[in-house]
Amino acid sequence: MIDLGISKLALIGAVALIVIGPERLPKVARTVGALVGRAQRYINDVKAEVSREVELDELRKMRTEFEDAARDVERTIHKEVNEQTQALNEALGGTDTAASDAGSPGVGGGYVPSWDAAHKSHNGRKSWRVKQGARPIWFKRQQGTRVWVQSGAARVKRHRPPTGRSRSFFE
Repeated sequence: MIDLGISKLALIGAVALIVIGPERLPKVARTVGALVGRAQRYINDVKAEVSREVELDELRKMRTEFEDAARDVERTIHKEVNEQTQALNEALGGTDTAASDAGSPGVGGGYVPSWDAAHKSHNGRKSWRVKQGARPIWFKRQQGTRVWVQSGAARVKRHRPPTGRSRSFFE
């Protein structure tokens, strides 16, 4: 940067006093000060914006790394679940094929049951009301499921202790 000491500033002030004159020197000094302040604010804004962009880039990199790790975990879980599902289906299918190889009639005419067949048969879209009606009332009470929705004012009115007379705003 520019190395300005007291002696150099005094020399610049003396030259400005001679060139500009004592009448206009305060106005010029205020203008120069305002311009220097504006330049400093602009430089600080640029620095702040650059630092924000650097932080955003770091956050984006961290997000992509996190998403990649999550995808990897998801793939691993799906792979393990598929392997276990295949093992269960093979185990269920292996007993049926052994029975049909022995000459005995197969259960269900060659149908190989899956371990989650019962779950899949009821996998259709049900309405929300049907799903809510399927839950027992004791379970709803235990879980704190609301049967009906009340506004905040209605809830306060319902649980407020009774008073002797009702108070009106206009009384």
